[in-house]
This record gives sequence, structure tokens and C-alpha cells, in this order.
Amino acid sequence: MEPIKIGLPAGSLQEATIGMFKKAGWTISVGSRSYVPKIDDPELTARFIRAQEIPRYVESGKLDFGLTGADWVLENNADVVEVVKLVYAKRTRSVLKWVVAVPNDSKIKTVKDLAGKKIATEVVNITERYLKANGVKADVEFSWGATEAKPPELVDAVVEITETGSSLRANNLRIIDTIMESSTVIIVNKKSWKNKAIRKKVEAIALLLQGALEAETKVGLKMNLPKKKLENIIKALPALKKPTISSLSDPEWIAIEVIIDESVVRSIIPELKEYGAQGIIEYPLNKVVY
Repeated sequence: MEPIKIGLPAGSLQEATIGMFKKAGWTISVGSRSYVPKIDDPELTARFIRAQEIPRYVESGKLDFGLTGADWVLENNADVVEVVKLVYAKRTRSVLKWVVAVPNDSKIKTVKDLAGKKIATEVVNITERYLKANGVKADVEFSWGATEAKPPELVDAVVEITETGSSLRANNLRIIDTIMESSTVIIVNKKSWKNKAIRKKVEAIALLLQGALEAETKVGLKMNLPKKKLENIIKALPALKKPTISSLSDPEWIAIEVIIDESVVRSIIPELKEYGAQGIIEYPLNKVVY
């Protein structure tokens, strides 16, 4: 069988995607000027492409599958199979939002106030659907970039994607509405999806990528504990409801191990010490697969 063709998002998500695949078990190497990376899997051949274009290349069969935004699938009206959502972004592990923003001193307060106004955006189709759903007629123009810099001299409002909102605030814009939330999705060509070998490979990649993302917010914790304190700890610390418990050579002591959210470790460890836990070890995880 020929290698399975995968499209990876170039640009802002490129490094985050390479890192995610690394944790999942695939090493992707790319030269400074190359869009055709090397991947250490003979069953795959990869190419970096703008996320905006990946849906139409997957739909046409030029690519068997790819990673792109759910927003670009919708914008292209692409007829593809969506396998799984992968929530990650270039700075945070969060969904992205397409929002309507206007200058801080604009009189525009709601979507209804956009009637007859000029709006700049990369997602013309999504914006026009949004306006139609709200019964508003406005002039929507495609923006090639630097969209936040266009109001108020060139346009009245923008529809822009945001992760933290910092860029909009830096350009003296305020959000008046959120059109949609979007995250990265794995999409597959419909014909390719019917191929058992391709489907099995894509499902395996999806599983391990999900596991890699899940592991980013969790850590492993193990320790030794007086046996008589176990029940109290489980009652007091909800994160330890299902620990792995092992016997030690001393029958009065046990070893426990658990996977917990990293954000709660700082409060749990002092409590564990109060209950007599010893040899507490925190360790990072590569993958967590449920």
C-alpha cells in the first residue's frame, strides 16, 4: 500500500503540532524552508499546508486525512469525515473563538447594529451565515491579514479569531458577540475512510494524539503511606478515589500510585504529608489513554 497522505497545519500551529505528535510517538523533522517534513513512520507521508486549505485537499482526495480547524471545515463547506476533536492552540490548551469586534468608541453594541456596515474577516461564509441567521444585511469583505488594524478607518467591524483576546485589546477593539468556538479536528477523505487499513491507522493516530493531550494536564503521584491512614486520605482527597495500592515488606505500610490533575498537586502534597505519607514522587506523563 502506498503511504497514507496527511496534511499538517503550517503556521502558528506547526510547532505545537510537531510537539503533540512527538508525545504521541511520532517524530516529525522539517527543514527551515521545507513544507515536506520527514516523519519516522513508513506508512505516512506528510506535508505542511495552511489549515484553511486542508479541508478542500482532504475532500478532493489529494490528502487522505489532515489536522485543521473545525472553523475551516465549515468555511469550506467540506464534505469530509470528522474523526475527533483535539483541543490545543499555539499558546494555551483551549478552544479558539471567532468573535465580532468593533472599536472601543463605536456605537455598535449588538449584531443588529451591524446592518449596513462593512465587516472584514477571513471567514466570509461563516460571517454571512451568522448575519443571515440574525436577519442582518451587511457588507462582508475578505481580509488577507492584519484584520484587527482595519477599524475604524477601513471597516466598521471585524470578525476575527482569538485565543486570549489580547491582540484585539491591543488594537482598541471590544467584542460584541461570539460567532462560534473552534478546535483542531482530524478529518478524513470519505473514500479513504472506507479503506480498512487507512481507517485503522487514522484511528490509532487519533487515540494516541488524544492521549498525549490528556497527559499535558495530568501527572503521576506515588508515595508510601501508613496503612491505617488510607481510608482517611481517600475520604479527604477526592483525587485519590481510585489509587493503585501495593503491599510493602512492612505490613503496616502500603504504596499508592495515582494519576491526578497537575493543578491540584500543590494543595494535595502538603495534606499527604500531614497524614504521614513518605517518599512522595511526582512524575510527568507522555500519554493518558482511557
